[in-house]
Amino acid sequence: MTVKISHTAEVQAFFETVAGLGNAQGSPRFKQIMLRLLQDVARLIEDLEITDNEFWKAVDYLNRLGGQNEAGLAAAGLGIEHFLDLLQDAKDQQAGLTGGTPRTIEGPLYVAGAPISDGEARMDDGQDPGTVLFIHGQVFDPAGQPLAGAVVDLWHANTQGTYSYFDSRQSDYNLRRRIVTDAEGRYRARSIVPSGYGCNPQGPTQECLNLLGRHGQRPAHVHFFISAPGCRHLTTQINFEGDQYLWDDFAYATRDGLIGALQFVTDPAKARDRGVEGDTFADLAFDFHLQAAQAPAAEERSERPRALQDA
Repeated sequence: MTVKISHTAEVQAFFETVAGLGNAQGSPRFKQIMLRLLQDVARLIEDLEITDNEFWKAVDYLNRLGGQNEAGLAAAGLGIEHFLDLLQDAKDQQAGLTGGTPRTIEGPLYVAGAPISDGEARMDDGQDPGTVLFIHGQVFDPAGQPLAGAVVDLWHANTQGTYSYFDSRQSDYNLRRRIVTDAEGRYRARSIVPSGYGCNPQGPTQECLNLLGRHGQRPAHVHFFISAPGCRHLTTQINFEGDQYLWDDFAYATRDGLIGALQFVTDPAKARDRGVEGDTFADLAFDFHLQAAQAPAAEERSERPRALQDA
């Protein structure tokens, strides 16, 4: 017979004590969140009849997840980060905020402080033999006019699917740059075609996905932050048309309006004109349309903890 006690006055009073409601110290907001968490966990244990073994396995899993710095990865893989986007979309719709390039997840691999340049930049350090990629486009303001002085902050993986800073084999800020748009709102970057990648097969995130019968693969993509005074900060990424995992991204980041078409050009003369050794290069054109900031705070990215936060 199922026994349930979490709803009783005695247990509820106990949880309120644990959550610090009986003292004047600490954070009222944190207390509110913690009380709800305790109540919901207790109901989960009761409703699904969680055993002691299952509970302590879950505690061990959380220890390993944090110990391997994969909590952010798990948040993406379990769809929670995508849910935050869906929730903000719904809030925007309710508030009548429309237009602009769609948002999508940031992911856990941004590093602050990338080199900044005007108009254009080279992103790679020349050590990866991948296909040269030219990324370019314009940023437009809420009125649809080219936006000079916007900051295009972009980053992506190498041909092995790894990111600088998190992969010690790469040079500092490899494949990470900030570009200030020119008078016509244009940005231009030379890089290499990135690879898709997957979770560490032996890591705790993939362990969880295995139990769900899911893979941990991502399509090739390029991440972007776009910001400018008076405009709402945009966090987004561009996935590549035709990728095997385009609509089967374990992190659920692919959205209509965020699919870029890689154009591969094989022409020795054109390659030479672009300063490319060899015959082939790739081209990705993508424009961004910003919304107006409804308040100064909307101009800034979230305060999510990130690598080199104070850079």
